[in-house]
Amino acid sequence: MDMQQEPKTNNKTSNSKLVRALFFIAGTITLVLGAVGIVLPVLPTTPFLLLALACYCRSSERMTRWMLNNRYFGKYIRNYTEGKGIPLKTKLFALVILWTTIVISAIFVIPILPAQIVLFVVAAAVTLHLVRLPTYRN
Repeated sequence: MDMQQEPKTNNKTSNSKLVRALFFIAGTITLVLGAVGIVLPVLPTTPFLLLALACYCRSSERMTRWMLNNRYFGKYIRNYTEGKGIPLKTKLFALVILWTTIVISAIFVIPILPAQIVLFVVAAAVTLHLVRLPTYRN
């Protein structure tokens, strides 16, 4: 029997392109959610923007530069990533929205006690994180 060999393909290159494309798509989706969060106070802006930036760092230098230099949220992201912190007004607003949505969800939406406990633990952890962040002053 004569067996023919199939041509070898470079799976590493194909996988790399696929992974970059997936990171780019995830970055775009989270960027849109972050942008919507600027207008809708129920949606958190910062986590989505930071996640978008992380995805773009792994997929597109051009989009990374664009996010960091964007006139609407570039300075905000740079201040956060450089360790300068976030403004006090933003911290307070985030905490009020966080605890309002957690309490409403725990009381009216999620009737299961273990899930309610998880919500409050997550809210406490996010609160601790926000409080420990440096407060940015001009």
